[in-house]
Amino acid sequence: MATPTTWPRSIAAWICGATTDARVPTDARATTNPLAKTHAHSRPQPMLDRAMKPTIFLLASLPLLLLLAGAFGVAGQTLGPNPIREMLHVTGKTALNLLLITLLASPLRALTGQLRWQRPRRMLGLFAFAYALLHFLVYAILELDLDFSDLAREISRRPFIIVGTVALLAMIPLAATSTDRMMRRLGRRWSSLHKLVYPIALLGVWHYYWQVKADVTEPLLYAAALALLLGFRALKRSRAARAANRD
Repeated sequence: MATPTTWPRSIAAWICGATTDARVPTDARATTNPLAKTHAHSRPQPMLDRAMKPTIFLLASLPLLLLLAGAFGVAGQTLGPNPIREMLHVTGKTALNLLLITLLASPLRALTGQLRWQRPRRMLGLFAFAYALLHFLVYAILELDLDFSDLAREISRRPFIIVGTVALLAMIPLAATSTDRMMRRLGRRWSSLHKLVYPIALLGVWHYYWQVKADVTEPLLYAAALALLLGFRALKRSRAARAANRD
């Protein structure tokens, strides 16, 4: 007895489209096979999709690799006259960059209609958490020498530490529930939980702005980028609400 072949959903849609083209008049295709029209203009590009995640992994790992090269003096890299400050700057800024890039995925999907922009979000979010955690560890181990008795004095001098710590603590449940299993287990609560990424991004930008003592141009640019992302989200939700009210 022959075993029926099971095709991935996207491939099945293309096959249905091709079969329909051969047997059904043009005017009837849209009603007979609605998936054919959907996939006609957004066919996946396997090579691009396969290369996306490894490329993002390498790019996201690059700041850490450069830090390690600088720490060991490899390939002419150096951490400069203040290695601890350089490590804090690189890890913190990279975490914030990756967090904002993660938030950029939804607008890109909405503007292009392509799901591929959503796929690396989990990896980007985990990298952002890893760099934020590394940022904290560099501060706790190398700056404080794990002497937390001095932490109160540090906080009084640098209150932005509290903001950064709250942001890091809020990222822990997001990282812990980033698996498919936890997504299925939490159901709708998973989506609600992961909306914490927006206040986390706000805290991250605030942390960066507050610690800069002189030129705040760069933190303000980050704040403007975040404002655009949040504004896009608010506009999208507003349009969706108006469409639902009309229906």
